[in-house]
Amino acid sequence: MIQFRDRGARGRHQGAQIDAHHSFSFADYNDPKHMGFRALRVLNEDRVVPGAGLPEHGHGDMEIVTIVLKGAVEHRDNLGNSAVVRAGEVQRMSAGTGIRHSERNPSADERTHLLQIWIIPAETGGPPTYEQRSFADDGERNRWITIASGDGRDGSLTLRQDAAMAIARLDEGITINRELDPARGYWVQVIAGIVGLNGTEMREGDGAAITSEEEISFEADTDAEVLLIDLP
Repeated sequence: MIQFRDRGARGRHQGAQIDAHHSFSFADYNDPKHMGFRALRVLNEDRVVPGAGLPEHGHGDMEIVTIVLKGAVEHRDNLGNSAVVRAGEVQRMSAGTGIRHSERNPSADERTHLLQIWIIPAETGGPPTYEQRSFADDGERNRWITIASGDGRDGSLTLRQDAAMAIARLDEGITINRELDPARGYWVQVIAGIVGLNGTEMREGDGAAITSEEEISFEADTDAEVLLIDLP
């Protein structure tokens, strides 16, 4: 079964500094029908104006993955990490017993575009940790690239959950398939372009929850990028 989530149906916070779309209930957006999907709790698409961001704030017991699509994010936390996460890079924070951090767009003239994803961990507690890695190789096209997983396979970031995230950057006209475990759940998010998911058109910002399926197929109607989240 595939349940589509239209980009225009998402919650939205449009402020002077951040324009955010929420696939699931978040902050002031509260929709009892969209509180998450399995262990996936938050999927936000944010655009941040130059120099803006969020001051220091705290998280606990959450796996927080940030995928920078355009521009950069300057990160600082109370673990002593200070880094700039650039387009093509992915950041993972395991909040564990508690982490405090700030994030801002360091550019003077370019908006930052990012996805931020929260996964509920398999167990609460544990020390907070931080990882960052680039997955920006333009040669890695028309195949699935694992960017985060519970076992850190294929050089991916490590999650404290039996979950995995993979992206596929597709050339126009390419069809790519993915075998699925019918006992698990999968979330699809179109990052860019237009694709057909098992024949149904999806565009940038569209999402879909997938259950009880053995295989899915993506056909790229344009150059496109797709995120697939595999969940217990």
